[in-house]
Amino acid sequence: MQSECKARAGRPPRRVPCASFSGVSLALDDRSAWLAQHGFAAVALEPMPGDVSPRRYLRVRAAGGSTAILALYPEPGRDSCTRFTATTALLERAGVRVPRILATDRERGVMLLEDLGPRTLYDLEAEPWEILEPFFERAVDAVARIRALPRHEVAALNPPLDRALLERELEKTCAVFLAPRGLLGDAAERAAFETALAELCARLGALEPLACHRDFMARNLVPLPGGEVGVLDHQDLRLGPPQYDLASLLNDSLFPPPAVEARMLGLGPPAAAPLDYRRAAAQRALKAVGTFAAFAERGAERHLRLIPPTLSRALDHLEALPELAPVAPALRRRWAAVWSDRSVTLPARRPRT
Repeated sequence: MQSECKARAGRPPRRVPCASFSGVSLALDDRSAWLAQHGFAAVALEPMPGDVSPRRYLRVRAAGGSTAILALYPEPGRDSCTRFTATTALLERAGVRVPRILATDRERGVMLLEDLGPRTLYDLEAEPWEILEPFFERAVDAVARIRALPRHEVAALNPPLDRALLERELEKTCAVFLAPRGLLGDAAERAAFETALAELCARLGALEPLACHRDFMARNLVPLPGGEVGVLDHQDLRLGPPQYDLASLLNDSLFPPPAVEARMLGLGPPAAAPLDYRRAAAQRALKAVGTFAAFAERGAERHLRLIPPTLSRALDHLEALPELAPVAPALRRRWAAVWSDRSVTLPARRPRT
């Protein structure tokens, strides 16, 4: 975690060693001056936790108690700043609650955003589902609004979540988590599993694509007063399988009990074939396992505890698919060791290339 950069209330910001944000051409004093130009006399800049994205976020605390989020976009990757601006406009027009953009300077790689609050739905994981369910209902409504976005506008933003990308995501999970632990069996068993996954991705990729957030899960959803839900991290909006966002919502980070899952599916957009949802959910959960493991390989290990329940969730869906039925029993026998061990660790880290 980067050290905090603070300026004491009532005094000019000190020139102190600050978090290093490589490629962001805005020094500490410049940041404070830039913020002041946009109505935020910062008394504190507090680094916020993130994963492994090159983007960095700081919570800006201003005199009087107001807050905002300062987003820093280093090069390379500054194009995500431009995409965030475009997707914000699209989603606001559709009635999806996203952080308002208060100011931006793409050349410097900085953006000032509305602060929707310090907690995501994931931070409410200890709450009973009676508390969580109304927020999930609002999230399902947001999914429907996103799906209805004009396809031609969404297609211009990012490459589609097509068969090839879906397959690459699962290949990553095999490489960083399943294979190093011997969870794929011998060469023949691994080949059968990978062939079945390729068919799963082919079936998903053959569906008519619709707009999807791409990472619509509890850690990107903010509970707001009145039961509303704010949607974060939407710059990767793209065309993808119709059930993908709903599958992400219900199978990544928070796992609703079966009755709640069924209710959310009933509230959602016009139902697709049940197996299409199962395929999207299986792909998303397996993809998430690879993401959590890859984060941990690079030092961000706090999501390791999510791997056992996520892998178990993936298998529940895989077992319901005809293309996975021949290999599912062996997977359950082999993978059971993962969710019986609550302290998942990684093999020795591979040298970076």
